[in-house]
Amino acid sequence: MNVDGQGKTCNIPKVGLVLTGGGARAAYQVGVLRAIAGMLPDSTRNPFPVICGTSAGAINATSLAVSANNFYGGVRELEAVWGGFHVNHVYRSDFMGVLSNSLRCLGSLMSDKYGRNKAVSLLDNRPLEALLRHRFPFRAIHRCVQSGALHALGLTAWGYTSGQSVTFYQAAKSVRPWKRAQRVGVAARIGVKHLMASSSIPFVFPAVKLNREYFGDGSMRQMAPISPALHLGAEKILVIGVHTQASVVPKRVSVSSYPPFAQIAGHAMNSIFVDSLDVDLERLQRINGTLKMIPPGTLKENNISLRPIESMMISPSEEINDIALQYADTLPLTMRLLCHGIGAMGPNGSTLLSYILFEERFCKALIKLGYNDTLQQRNEILQFIGVA
Repeated sequence: MNVDGQGKTCNIPKVGLVLTGGGARAAYQVGVLRAIAGMLPDSTRNPFPVICGTSAGAINATSLAVSANNFYGGVRELEAVWGGFHVNHVYRSDFMGVLSNSLRCLGSLMSDKYGRNKAVSLLDNRPLEALLRHRFPFRAIHRCVQSGALHALGLTAWGYTSGQSVTFYQAAKSVRPWKRAQRVGVAARIGVKHLMASSSIPFVFPAVKLNREYFGDGSMRQMAPISPALHLGAEKILVIGVHTQASVVPKRVSVSSYPPFAQIAGHAMNSIFVDSLDVDLERLQRINGTLKMIPPGTLKENNISLRPIESMMISPSEEINDIALQYADTLPLTMRLLCHGIGAMGPNGSTLLSYILFEERFCKALIKLGYNDTLQQRNEILQFIGVA
């Protein structure tokens, strides 16, 4: 039994949903959620009282939170947005937009004074801000918490000045702020600026000022991406990732040419969005294994509050990089020329391409992949969220 925002007891299990970052790859999460919504006996009930998101995952998390009173409806709304995406909904892709932003970046490199009070980035993401303001009724988060349909929403961003990973959360009164090494939890009324900050990929999108400092993408230096959900009250964790889990060690091959910019940038993106999650899941499993070997009485006698945390991860069964190459030609001409110039239109640069390919056909392909992958795990998922 759990307690809702009004102090009433309810039967909703405290399953925490963790939605990772990954730019356009986050369309995969929508397919997973669509499949889960279709599995539920009562499709309107929110099976995830605790929802946490980072970067593009923060946008998906907030969409679920504002619709927590009608989970199925929220997922359908999310699918409608991603299924109709074009890059101009996220960033300016017209010639003048790309050119002016590129000149601003160049100017900031030439003069520190030029960039001191200006937002400098490769792309202008003001279209995304306008879309989020139009689509998300942020006041609904409070109503969902009050009704007990939502226990907590947490969005993580990274402070450029403090160097801290900050999770801004809106939650039931029982949730308290926390402070750990280089990571804190801060109560807030979630709004569009929190989403823009959490999804501000370094260099690609501009930083956003919240309270005292500027914030960027929450995946940067997020050493414990599962931790916020646990602080917010989750008792077990479902993670929806956006990268294929490696089953074999890649072969080391000899190369003769220098890696293109897109290949280097793609690896940097992976280090931001992927590596910390893998490490955190491995650490969680190791702690669970250790706790199983310790008698419960010993833990109680020594006042140790650690407990095993059940976790499950859903991730793509196919390489998203390969799918991105199939739809590279759907980018607007200006962006295609830019991607050609930096080497993102070939196999070595497809990782970067997959992060910025906010186009309808690519997003729909990822939604379909997420949907099919989830149906393959129907029984395990229903058992995990407690409705089997």
